[in-house]
Amino acid sequence: MRYFIELSYDGTNYCGWQVQPHDMSVQQKIEESLATVLRIKTPVVGCGRTDSGVHASQYFLHFDHPTPVPDNFLSRMNKVLPTDIAFYNLKEVDDEAHTRFDATQRAYQYHLGFRKDPFRQQTSYYFPQWNKLDIDKMHKAAALLLEYSAFYTFCKSNTEVKTMNCTLMDSRWVMDEDGQGMTYHVAANRFLRGMVRLIVGMCLNVGMGKLKLDTVRQALDKQERLTKSLSAPPHGLFLTKVAYPDDDLG
Repeated sequence: MRYFIELSYDGTNYCGWQVQPHDMSVQQKIEESLATVLRIKTPVVGCGRTDSGVHASQYFLHFDHPTPVPDNFLSRMNKVLPTDIAFYNLKEVDDEAHTRFDATQRAYQYHLGFRKDPFRQQTSYYFPQWNKLDIDKMHKAAALLLEYSAFYTFCKSNTEVKTMNCTLMDSRWVMDEDGQGMTYHVAANRFLRGMVRLIVGMCLNVGMGKLKLDTVRQALDKQERLTKSLSAPPHGLFLTKVAYPDDDLG
């Protein structure tokens, strides 16, 4: 029997989603907890790979189990899991259903803070030079990306993928209601490795006057990397939505 689980996690204390040989990952912690509750080794497959320190307010995984899980499965898992990982929903799915390959859209948010906040140190990137940002240029930089479908410019080096093509449905900056920060919203059918953090870094460089919009456009036209490239810190980034053809899943 195959199950989908909707969950969220704070990635601060983990080396990312995927199991790594020498550091604790979100995947490893979940598999250890599943083994405790189900009394059998249970590998899980996630809907994507978040980097070290990156968070997910909505995430999906799937796993297979030879028998139906107990009725109190979610509550038992949440008792065993650490406080920075929470399970919300469980759904039995077809044997061929796949959290990663069946996803049709993913959305991320990047939180930028204008005020030092001790309660958001791990969930927002405090940018003390915010008053030097040209917000209008940042809006234009984000909107520019919607004109393109290939993003080699915003892909980490040494990444082995068959295509750099991504279909963006959203790319915009929104000022927080309290005026103490901004949030970058981006959604696409797929993302390249490190793509969102490189885009945020580009927008910050444009806003600070360190990078011209024409230079960004030329790099995208030629599918070249920027000479002034900046990857924003991971702790401001959240995976916020994963959509599937079945509305009950995403």
